[in-house]
Amino acid sequence: MSPKAVWILAEQREGKVADVSYELITRGRELADQRGTELCAVILGDNLSDAELQTLIDRGCDRVLHASAPELRHFLPEPYDKCLQALIVKEQPEILIAAATSTGRTVMPCVAGPLRAGLTADCTGLQIEADTGNLLQTRPAAGGNIMATIKTPERRPQMATVRPHSTRPAPSISGRTGRIDRWQPPADLLKSRVRRVDYTPAVETQAIQDADVVVAVGRGFKKGDNVELARKLANVLDGAVGASREAVDRGWLPYPAQVGLSGKTVSPKLYIAVGVSGTVQHLAGMQTSETIIAINSDSEAPIFNYAEIGLCGDLFTLLPMLTAKIAAAKQS
Repeated sequence: MSPKAVWILAEQREGKVADVSYELITRGRELADQRGTELCAVILGDNLSDAELQTLIDRGCDRVLHASAPELRHFLPEPYDKCLQALIVKEQPEILIAAATSTGRTVMPCVAGPLRAGLTADCTGLQIEADTGNLLQTRPAAGGNIMATIKTPERRPQMATVRPHSTRPAPSISGRTGRIDRWQPPADLLKSRVRRVDYTPAVETQAIQDADVVVAVGRGFKKGDNVELARKLANVLDGAVGASREAVDRGWLPYPAQVGLSGKTVSPKLYIAVGVSGTVQHLAGMQTSETIIAINSDSEAPIFNYAEIGLCGDLFTLLPMLTAKIAAAKQS
């Protein structure tokens, strides 16, 4: 029997496919190719346009399955849960992965429970076991001190969530073909005891997850007043200031700036780790950055093992010098 399809739970906001969906395609495409099966994006919403759904095919999906109803325009746990369960029971996918967003973290456990399916949360790695075809789901465990690999050999679908920004979005390839199927859920699946009254987006002064450049602050800064040195460098680079957990715990920067296992996962074009030792927990949140520069006075700091460029020295000397050089270069 040929393998069943690999599914991703794509997300949409106001009728537009969310960028995290394209990151899931990167993960899902690799798994589908390893299993020799199709990749299908399931997306719930209210009559998304063919052009918008086609972007999922352009990025690597073979099929898009769109559950369409006005009640699905915004995320509500009950109708999303019931509709997704109904589709799984009908089509029996082998694998279902979602992003570890508020949507994925809410609906995936609701689906896994009644289906008695295994679910692994916050995965950093997914691959197919060669001899069995099982999904190997790797995630940090024991406070990030070990990496655990989990599999569910006896239940299907195999379900996992992955952290946003933990991989690159799949590129768009014009001319890809695939099929778009629309499904109108029956009314009994769309009932909800919760209704959406209003929505106020969170405003973060440190939007590190969206920045192309992140300057990260670690305990090497010694006190909060010294963080201004990192902020000046971030400003000349049009970047954001991030932080290790210890820097946040000491009150130097707010929690939204925290990078790592218990903070945000970022994947900027440039990540400058200053005074950051590079614990496993911190690395889990930034190791997919395109280019990593480390500045640390400890030549044995683990961060140097992941950096393309390493500067071993006093950050209080190097940071002002680096900021001045970049500022001068931009003005010339």
